[in-house]
Amino acid sequence: MNAAARAREPGLLAEHEPPPFTLENAGARGFGLVVCDHASNRIPERLAGLGLNPGQLSQHIAWDIGAAGVARRVAARLDLAVMLAGYSRLVADCNRRADSPSCMPVISDGILIPGNLALEAGARAQRRDLLYWPYHHAIERELERRSGEGRTPVVVSIHSFTPRMYGVVRHWQVGVLWDRDPRIPLPFMRRLRSLPGVLVGDNEPYSGRHPADFTIDHHAERFGRPSISIELRQDLIADEAGQAHWAGVLAEALAPILADPGLYRPLADGRWPSAHDGPVNTAAGMR
Repeated sequence: MNAAARAREPGLLAEHEPPPFTLENAGARGFGLVVCDHASNRIPERLAGLGLNPGQLSQHIAWDIGAAGVARRVAARLDLAVMLAGYSRLVADCNRRADSPSCMPVISDGILIPGNLALEAGARAQRRDLLYWPYHHAIERELERRSGEGRTPVVVSIHSFTPRMYGVVRHWQVGVLWDRDPRIPLPFMRRLRSLPGVLVGDNEPYSGRHPADFTIDHHAERFGRPSISIELRQDLIADEAGQAHWAGVLAEALAPILADPGLYRPLADGRWPSAHDGPVNTAAGMR
């Protein structure tokens, strides 16, 4: 039984509800994949909105506002496929470890999530097995399909962040999250910082070095795949015009970096490049 059919077993998704993930632009020729872990604020009908009202479910606690629209547009501009998670991060957060309490949070930005209180082990396992892992297995299948001939595909992860969290104002327009692999993040940040008025956060407002950053760790870093996780401030991409503008900014900065054939070579001796090792991306001239 495939993942979509299993997710419709009694107790989770109704027959008419969408699958746990969507792959778009599958015929793209680009050597990589755009992913969007928090693309949707949909809650399975049988979970009754997790006890939240529609206004709460429209907020940033339930999804990354504007991220799906940006991800689709970036993928189209760069001729990449895009994988989008089908359900809210409050049901099962696909960018958290499956065994982490934050995968099914009981509170988010001060808002209690009633439907996640006192979840039994069986209910947690059902969400993981039928929503969380199908999305990650689909990502891995797509990346493996695009691997081969001495090349390894890139992973571009698109997120968005609320302008204010726990009362703290975030001034960055773009955040770049990364850990061990500088091949895309460093030249990308340099390109963005050359643009007038663009304020870029280096591992801000979140850090790619935090253990909670699951998708890039799981699908990119453990295989040596080049990757970047990009955060955009939600007030900038809340409508289609903002999404189109910022997708263009991101794609223009990424295009020359992704055009370098050397980016797709497997890591030599499995060793991560260093920003001090000399040029590791010839198109961007990074040193």
